[in-house]
Amino acid sequence: MLSCGKFALQLERPLVMGVVNVTPDSFSDGGKFLDRAAALAHARRLIDEGADLLDLGGESSRPGSRPVSESEEAGRVIPVLQALADAPVPISVDTRRPGVIREALAHGASMINDIEALSAPGALEAVAASGCAVCLMHKRGEPATMQHDPRYGEVVSEVVDFLAGRIAAARAAGIATDRIVADPGFGFGKTLGHNLTLLKRLPELARLEVPLLVGWSRKSSLGELTGRAVEDRLAGSLAAALLALLGGAKILRVHDVKETRDVVLVWEAWRNA
Repeated sequence: MLSCGKFALQLERPLVMGVVNVTPDSFSDGGKFLDRAAALAHARRLIDEGADLLDLGGESSRPGSRPVSESEEAGRVIPVLQALADAPVPISVDTRRPGVIREALAHGASMINDIEALSAPGALEAVAASGCAVCLMHKRGEPATMQHDPRYGEVVSEVVDFLAGRIAAARAAGIATDRIVADPGFGFGKTLGHNLTLLKRLPELARLEVPLLVGWSRKSSLGELTGRAVEDRLAGSLAAALLALLGGAKILRVHDVKETRDVVLVWEAWRNA
């Protein structure tokens, strides 16, 4: 069970997290949902399609992206979060800034999805003081430059060691284990080879003893593999989602909720046959 604010998410079956990018420059849908009304309509559509939770983001972290100010990020996300206060699913906020974390939690966020794994000063304390869930992600470098020749000695052990350290820090700060999720950070300071190695060896991350969140949806690695543009990567995204399920992923962070739900249903039927 994942304790997620006022929600208790059961993990007997994998969950689908729908992405709502309230940004002008996200890699797959930048600008489409920057308008509050468009973001709300998209969020409600994803819920209708079967999303188990939503992830709102106000700052793009795609490779090559530049940071925005804390006030601009909050100004994009908080109005949408407020309008979703009565949503029947948990709302996660994708942010790395303690100020935005605090503001999001004050306005009802049930989860914080932090690409910097609560490493910014004050981030651990902000989450610990709430009852929200948190996703701790591995990233090497900053979004603007993280894909400039990333290197590892042994990518799986380095990712596991980093996440284990951040999980320990979260626990020490008072964040209970049943509130913690880990994300290996596919595409965040990793080559295609690193990403494939992590995906193939995903079962090794079970030793972290927290649920795994995986995000491969529409990413550039799929473009490298298939030669397809971002808007044509649905089939590749679904294949990666299935492989992640086979590797033990409990939450799939995706843009295409309806189609991913079908993958989960087929996988469950196969597993239980």
